[in-house]
Amino acid sequence: MNPGPRGFPPLLCGPKPRILTKLDDGPTVGVSVSVPYFRFVPVFSFVSMIWLGLGVDKIQVFLRELQRPFVGREEEARLVVLTLLAREHAVLIGEPGVAKSAIVRRAADLLNARFFKYLLTRFTEPAELFGPLDIKALEDGRYVRLTRGKLPEADIAFLDEVFKANSAILNALNSILQERIVYDGYSEIRTPLWSLFGASNEVPDEPEVEAFYDRFLVRHFVRPLPEDMWGDLLDRAWELERAMYFGDFDGKPVMSITDLKTYHERVLNVRFDAVKQKLVKVFAVLESRGIHLSDRRKGKALKLIAANAVLEGRDEVIEKDLLVLKYVAAKDWDELEKVNAVLADELKTPYKYLRELEEIKINVRETKNYVISLEHIESRYIDLRFKQMLRDLEITKDRVIAMMLESGDPNVERAANEVIELIEETAERIRRRLRGE
Repeated sequence: MNPGPRGFPPLLCGPKPRILTKLDDGPTVGVSVSVPYFRFVPVFSFVSMIWLGLGVDKIQVFLRELQRPFVGREEEARLVVLTLLAREHAVLIGEPGVAKSAIVRRAADLLNARFFKYLLTRFTEPAELFGPLDIKALEDGRYVRLTRGKLPEADIAFLDEVFKANSAILNALNSILQERIVYDGYSEIRTPLWSLFGASNEVPDEPEVEAFYDRFLVRHFVRPLPEDMWGDLLDRAWELERAMYFGDFDGKPVMSITDLKTYHERVLNVRFDAVKQKLVKVFAVLESRGIHLSDRRKGKALKLIAANAVLEGRDEVIEKDLLVLKYVAAKDWDELEKVNAVLADELKTPYKYLRELEEIKINVRETKNYVISLEHIESRYIDLRFKQMLRDLEITKDRVIAMMLESGDPNVERAANEVIELIEETAERIRRRLRGE
């Protein structure tokens, strides 16, 4: 790749027309942004439609209400819903302050579920999670924990810094993730836990923790909000501050745990016949690329795939549903890139186009920033580079239009139009500079 002279975007300095599409590299797809800010409901909201009896599917309402308050958190919201539909556990990997706990708490509120949240450290003791011992019972020779308000009585739980717990806590949590049982001294405490969500700033690398990490079927890597969304972030942050002070925050339940159980039963009745061979092939390709899934993960992945079908209103899996394997197969950020590349190559879905469009959008945004930084500097060399950039943008625009026509998919069309708008805005800036305006 031509790195270009200092001060110019490397992707736009070479003469090759493919520079904006970056077809050779696998972009980071399936990683979303996370922002802990909320938007608030108008008097006549989407939820109101349900109470008016308009017959909207509850799980779709749940998804919409879950993602509605957040900026750029559509994928995280969908991931949480899929995890709940599958009755599985998920871990969110990302820096602090990206709404990992906020979206899980909102999910619990919308389900009217019992929620437990705790920050783990290596000094965390069992009583903090599972409740203190009953002193009166001990005097009578009985070993009993007071579990009220603690993890053993929660429907949904969120454990922050989950991999920093000591070995005693990790062993106890391991049995909860596997069996939903707390083995406590001389007793077993069966829990109603539906899903446990963990969070961490990093992927664990200690051998004793890696086994615990593998118990989370769903793994999602969260990135902060990109610069072009900071304006929305500020607007939403101000709304949050006002709502917290005036008590204006909305979070009425739209479903119940009983409803969730009904949807989960639908998940378990989904048919896989149409994609079984394709799924086996995808597993094989992943293995050949050095991405190993244990037998347990291969089997449990079916639940997440089926959950995606149910979320989209189907009782049979299609190839598109296999895209959720990106949440199952990747162990870290590097593997995520490889998994996304495999899925893009193997599946006949709009995903391949969306993947490329996202990469083009990132590169055009980078180009725009460079143009802005240089447009007031008078230089013949800069004018020459701007002319080259303008030609590259026109070539890229033609490619985006071709992708939109090839796919025939409304989601691809929507994404392509966004990219075209950004290209035209950037090109117009360059034209104004070249005209001397």
